[in-house]
Amino acid sequence: MHIYTIIHTSISLVGIFTGFVILFGLLAGWTKWFLITTVVTSVTGFFFPFHGFTAAIALGIMSLFVLAVAIYARYPKQLAGAWRWIYIVSALVALYFNVFVGIVQSFQKIPGLKVMAPTQTEPPFQIAQLVTLALFVLLIIAGIIRFRIESPPRAAIGG
Repeated sequence: MHIYTIIHTSISLVGIFTGFVILFGLLAGWTKWFLITTVVTSVTGFFFPFHGFTAAIALGIMSLFVLAVAIYARYPKQLAGAWRWIYIVSALVALYFNVFVGIVQSFQKIPGLKVMAPTQTEPPFQIAQLVTLALFVLLIIAGIIRFRIESPPRAAIGG
């Protein structure tokens, strides 16, 4: 299970990295890698041992749903019309879910953070999650504004 956790975490970190790459339009052709690694992260999350329906399972299901929408908007619909902003919202929501889990895991695994918020109900954890949510809301709004004008799909979102 330790090796599986390392693989799952590595894939998740690649998904987060590629998500930020496409968010800022730094490199063309990375959209598919963001979508692939983020789908794989969500799917592999279901193979950890669990007992009953958990918040992690619910988040994984929601992530796969928004990723399906993003993939449909990006590839079959090729960002035509409203599918452009639907892609932006769904892709950034999927990225937010990955970052959200990254923050949760950081506060569980990094000793300095765990001391600050051992039950994840303390203000440092809540502030970190609130700031992250606010940042992503702003990024989604900025993304919709920036890419509302029709342009070729590759130029608009990095490939």
